[in-house]
Amino acid sequence: MTRSGENGIPRYDVVIVGAGHGGAQAAISLRQAGFDGSIAIVGDEPLLPYERPPLSKEYLAGEKPFERILIRPPNFWEERGVEMVLGRRVTSVEPERYRIVTADGMAIRYSKLIWAAGGSARRLRCDGHDLQGVHTVRTRADVDRMIGEMPHVSRAVVIGGGYIGLEAAAVLAKFGKHVVLVEALDRVLARVAGEPLSRFYEAEHRAHDVDVRLGSAVDCIEGSNGKVAGVRLAGGERLAADMVIVGIGIVPEVEPLLAAGAEGGNGVSIDAQCRTSLPDVFAIGDCALHANRFANDVPVRLESVQNATDQAVVAAKTIVGQAVAYDAVPWFWSNQYELKLQTVGLSTGHDAMIVRGDFSARSFSLIYLREGRVIALDCVNAAKDYVQGRKLVVERIIADVALLADTSIPLKALAS
Repeated sequence: MTRSGENGIPRYDVVIVGAGHGGAQAAISLRQAGFDGSIAIVGDEPLLPYERPPLSKEYLAGEKPFERILIRPPNFWEERGVEMVLGRRVTSVEPERYRIVTADGMAIRYSKLIWAAGGSARRLRCDGHDLQGVHTVRTRADVDRMIGEMPHVSRAVVIGGGYIGLEAAAVLAKFGKHVVLVEALDRVLARVAGEPLSRFYEAEHRAHDVDVRLGSAVDCIEGSNGKVAGVRLAGGERLAADMVIVGIGIVPEVEPLLAAGAEGGNGVSIDAQCRTSLPDVFAIGDCALHANRFANDVPVRLESVQNATDQAVVAAKTIVGQAVAYDAVPWFWSNQYELKLQTVGLSTGHDAMIVRGDFSARSFSLIYLREGRVIALDCVNAAKDYVQGRKLVVERIIADVALLADTSIPLKALAS
C-alpha cells in the first residue's frame, strides 16, 4: 500500500514512529475506524511490536517466552496492510517537507505523522556506567543480555526503587541471588505512592532477603577487566556485584520533534486530540506532555500502557475525522512476589490518605483524597477495591472517611 513519492521516496498516508504499545494501537485503531489509506510503523528495534511491562517480570523470570508477549501475531499486520519498517531509528523530522529521516539516511514522507517513540532508559553518568554487566530494562535485547549473564551472577545491585527496580529485584531474589537495592530517596516508590505503601514494599523485599538501602547515592561503578565488580556509594561503602541493574526512569524520545520546532520540554506538548504544534503531527504515550484532569490539569507525562493505548485511539479517531478528546483515567499495575498492586488515578497532590484493609493480611488499599474527593487508589491484592474504586476516582466522589476505611462496606456502595 506504499505510495511512491517524488524522487522515489516512499510515502504513506500515516507514518507511525515507534513500534511499542502506542504505535501498535494507533495502527489497529486506524483500521478499526475504517481508515483505508497506507500505514507504516517505523521502529528502531528489528522486532514486531511487543509488550514492555513483562520484560521486568514474567519475561525476565522465564515465565513467558517472547512469542507470548507479542502484541499481535506476525500475520496480523500483513493482513491489515500495515507495513513494518523495523531496525531504523528516526533522527529528524522535516515538517515543512512532511517527511522523516532515519539514522541511515532513509527518508519517508507522510500525510499524517504519529510520534509514539516513547523514551529511552535513563542511564547513570558516573564512572563505570558503561561497564559490561551494567544493565537497563527497556527492550528485549536489554533483558536477553541479563538472562544470558544470570547463570554467572551471585550478587546483584539494583539502582532505583521505582517499579522497574523493585520488580527486577523481586525476580533476582526469586532466582536466589544476593540482591542489594539502592534508592537515593528516603523511601521506595516515593514519587508515585504514599509512605505506608513504600514501607510495606520495603518490608516485603527485606523479608525476601533483599538488602534495601535508602538515602544512598551512587558514587561510581567499579570494574575489573572491563566487567562490573562493585558499586561504590557516596559514603564510601563498596557493594560487591556481578550485575548492576539501573532503573532510574526514562528520557522521553522527542529531540527530533523539538529540533523541528515542536513545543515542549520534558516531552512534546499535545492538545486534547494528541496534536503537537507541528502541522499534521500527533504524539502519544510516554513522550506526550498533556494537561490531565486527574493531575488537577497540570501537564504531565504518563508512562503507562493505558496512556499509550488510549491516546493512540484518540489520535486515530481524530485522523479519520471523529470528534474525540483524551480524558481517560490513569491506571497502572505491578507484580512483585505474590503481590499484585493495582493503581487507579494519580495520588500526586493528595492532602489525605486512608488505609482500608489489613497490611498483615497482605490485602489492603490506600485511598487518596484532595479537598475531600477521592483522587486515587493503590490496591494490593484487593482487586474488588480497584474495580469498584474506579468510579470514585472518575467522578471525584466525596465520601465519609470512616465508610471508606470500613472493609465491610463495598466501595461501590459509596459511588452513588
